[in-house]
Amino acid sequence: MNFPACKHKKHKAKGPRRDGLLWLAAEPYRLFFASGALWSIIGVALWPLFYAQQLGFYPNLVHARLMIEAFGAAFVVGFLGTAGPRMATAPKLTPLELFWLFALHQASAISHLRLQHAWGDGFFIALLGSLLLCLVIRVVKFRKEAPPPQMLLALTGLACGIAGASMLLSPATLMDLQRLRLANLLLYQGLLLPPVLGIGSFVFPRMLGGDFGDPKTAAQSKSKLIRSIVAAVLLVVSFFLEAFGQVTLGYALRAIVAAGYLLVEVTWKTQQAGSLTTGLFWALILGWLGIVLAPFHYVQHVSIEHLLYIGGFGMLMLVVGSRVLFGHSGDLEGFFVRSKWVRFLIFLGILTATTRATPAWVPSTTVSHHIYAAWTWAALAALWLLWHRRRFVKRDEE
Repeated sequence: MNFPACKHKKHKAKGPRRDGLLWLAAEPYRLFFASGALWSIIGVALWPLFYAQQLGFYPNLVHARLMIEAFGAAFVVGFLGTAGPRMATAPKLTPLELFWLFALHQASAISHLRLQHAWGDGFFIALLGSLLLCLVIRVVKFRKEAPPPQMLLALTGLACGIAGASMLLSPATLMDLQRLRLANLLLYQGLLLPPVLGIGSFVFPRMLGGDFGDPKTAAQSKSKLIRSIVAAVLLVVSFFLEAFGQVTLGYALRAIVAAGYLLVEVTWKTQQAGSLTTGLFWALILGWLGIVLAPFHYVQHVSIEHLLYIGGFGMLMLVVGSRVLFGHSGDLEGFFVRSKWVRFLIFLGILTATTRATPAWVPSTTVSHHIYAAWTWAALAALWLLWHRRRFVKRDEE
């Protein structure tokens, strides 16, 4: 199976044309990646505003929802909305579908910012459900080729996000600590961790200079599907284990599945390397450490898990997003450039993750490190948008 949209060569890219709305709908990542990065800046800015007494509420819940449902989900929707139809050689999204998805995305984020969390979660559920419906219809009715079996993990992420947000809408969940913990795990980790494994096993080889990690034979396809199913089930089981008291076992299972799946599925041989490739490895290391270290100091697990949320999920989204932007703007080779500028952006990501995690071991730094980490991430996201500003509007003719 081939992924025709990403067989890029270095050739001239152009800007939008008369059919710009159709073109934009076919590549929704252009809207969603930019919007997600902007919402992440808003999400982290709440902390300095709160500590400066410019905010009338404690921002922990709003911050968490914005970073997951507005930032993380924007990259998931943008990637799957672009790549999903191509992988199945099915019709791309229509302008109406793009408008609907983007409106739900904005409505969810704005609702959370206004402290209307039930509405925000409801719009978020509608967003993921709508995307899932769009993809399923295309695969069932219009596909010419089956999508890579690893994409089952991406769909598992959508299902976890819907389940977690739905549980949080129930008053009974808020009264039951075990159900509340399970709902939070499904939403905050389940939405992103399975897609990282599924999408990552497909695109990481390409980011290392090789081919996409798609199966070449029917036997390979079957093996990959079985491994994807096993990984998806075990990740969900790990959430249940942690939520119902088996904390160390849940984290251990999650760490083993994440590392084992990527080690088996990805050939970690760098054929072409650049500064962003280094960023990929740093993101994977920090994310895995966030899972491994958290159970050893569970009282402060939220701070430690920011190694996963910022260093893992956040940096991975920006690195993979950069790969998409370079490829679809006709400059794939630009992804492998060695650059002091890119190394500086990677440094900011590492600094943000470690700064935010430090209060777990040095509680006296909580306030200052909340502020430092927030401004550092805001600078990183803003500079990332500035760096790619032209690539958001350039298109690859092929």
